[in-house]
Amino acid sequence: MSKAENLTNQANKPVASRLEPSRRFSVAPMMDWTDRHCRFFLRLLSQQALLYTEMVTTGALLRGDHERFLRHTEAEYPLALQLGGSVPAELAACARMAEEAGYDEVNLNVGCPSDRVQNNMIGACLMAHPALVADCVKAMRDAVSIPVTVKHRIGIDGRDSYAELCDFVGQVREAGCRSFTVHARIAILAGLSPKENREVPPLRYEVAAQLKQDFSDLEIILNGGIKSLEECQEHLRTFDGVMLGREAYHNPYLLADVDQRLFGSTAPVVSRAGALELLRPYIEQHLAEGGAMHHITRHVLGLGQGFPGARRYRQLLSVDIHKAANPLALLDQAADLLRGR
Repeated sequence: MSKAENLTNQANKPVASRLEPSRRFSVAPMMDWTDRHCRFFLRLLSQQALLYTEMVTTGALLRGDHERFLRHTEAEYPLALQLGGSVPAELAACARMAEEAGYDEVNLNVGCPSDRVQNNMIGACLMAHPALVADCVKAMRDAVSIPVTVKHRIGIDGRDSYAELCDFVGQVREAGCRSFTVHARIAILAGLSPKENREVPPLRYEVAAQLKQDFSDLEIILNGGIKSLEECQEHLRTFDGVMLGREAYHNPYLLADVDQRLFGSTAPVVSRAGALELLRPYIEQHLAEGGAMHHITRHVLGLGQGFPGARRYRQLLSVDIHKAANPLALLDQAADLLRGR
């Protein structure tokens, strides 16, 4: 039995029998990146990491193609759906859809700083409305039995004091939320792009640490700027979990050591070439269904860095596949370049 088939079989059980997922290590929800193909690939590297979908708005689920937005394979578990919205009844309806689809957790986005979501009362702007967030969380918790969590910033422009952060967390805690993922930067909603909001406001891990100390009964997950498993291990001395975003995407092979170093697993570490070989049947199926290979291979380019031939590896899977008569042959060539790396 292949590893990919084994992953599917392990997850193929009733939702009610699965334990609440560990948030000791997770990969952040990232728009345009953490789609189902990316998540399937990352799961080949780590069986323990909690994976998140891209943010899905309530409008997309309630008035769009909800089956497409909720689509995933059981091999992706443990898996959380991140929702964007601010209408309690709509979020409750979407949380029910998430639970019925088999997700292990539903997470409310209170951290995205983009203008587009602000205009729809989604994301970081909700930090100015803690009572509304509490109402949203309560509505979702009343609707489902799976965990409801919140991902947020340490503040926004105009509401960035520690007292205001504690007020936000305190009100949402009263609504029953027990797990908070804290991006340890404020969001500047006026004048900075989403990219700048990930880089310009300084990281303030000490604020998140104080939050953990003052709300010791809550699960506090640290997010923002973490780039190595050594840093993860250090932060886990203070926090209940760590969440990596862009580093996990651009350097995905660091996930190969997560199970051993952060969860104590004794299972063998998959090699770079081995991960690509395990992905091959999934790609074959996607091609058979009429999909394009670059839908998947764009997520594995980060395997190719730091060794002779890495540039050729990336070229094979990002440029050459668009003109190849046999793209799977290029995949095999790319796997050969990874051997021994």
